[in-house]
Amino acid sequence: MIMKKKDQKHSVKLKGIGKNLCLSVNPVLPLKSLKKEIRRLFKNEKQRENYARVTIDVGNNGKHEALVEKLGIFLKKEFGVNSVSRAEKKPPPKRSRGAERWVRKRDMEHSWNNYQTDVLMLSGRVRSGQKVTAKKHLVIMGDVNPGAEVMAGGDILIIGSLLGTAIAGQPDNENSIILSLDFRPTQIQIGSYVAAGLPSSPGKLTEYAHVEAGNIIVDNYLEINPFGRLPWPQVR
Repeated sequence: MIMKKKDQKHSVKLKGIGKNLCLSVNPVLPLKSLKKEIRRLFKNEKQRENYARVTIDVGNNGKHEALVEKLGIFLKKEFGVNSVSRAEKKPPPKRSRGAERWVRKRDMEHSWNNYQTDVLMLSGRVRSGQKVTAKKHLVIMGDVNPGAEVMAGGDILIIGSLLGTAIAGQPDNENSIILSLDFRPTQIQIGSYVAAGLPSSPGKLTEYAHVEAGNIIVDNYLEINPFGRLPWPQVR
């Protein structure tokens, strides 16, 4: 089923920090709901070899030590995490716009600026019969012809026409996207979800496919601007 829908906001967010993870949770929600969402997120992180260390971010409010302790026990028991700690609390600077600058500085220090990732970036056309596979994200500056197949463990970005088959988020990362400047694939797959015979859009449009509520959805990337609401860069 193909439809258009806005992204959902989740109560738990998971980000990579080097070889470790940072888990941001909404401390006002029930523990049962938080555990359910954590299970879903960690299921999508199965490609990681191990979970050496997880930092739990519940905000700067110091009244949630018991929650951090319970989640730490849960993470160690369910996913074999070696070490769990609470995110360090830092007071914002006293300048008028200091809070925003501090948040941006914190994210840059602990996220993309020091993040090591496996991204395969290729230039040129992928022809019929050819197959390209990337361990994580895949970027192709060129076309993917009918009969060609591209596959990735994360996102697939085609800076050209996607006319063949694209398989993202393998084996089971349903948060991945497939984006192309000219989106006309023969077949796409994200995680375990497959869609074929997609309706063609009038003209060449920059569109992207993602999974929402158990369906593959194709949206106009520039209109939806799915990552435009983020206040600073985040690791994917």
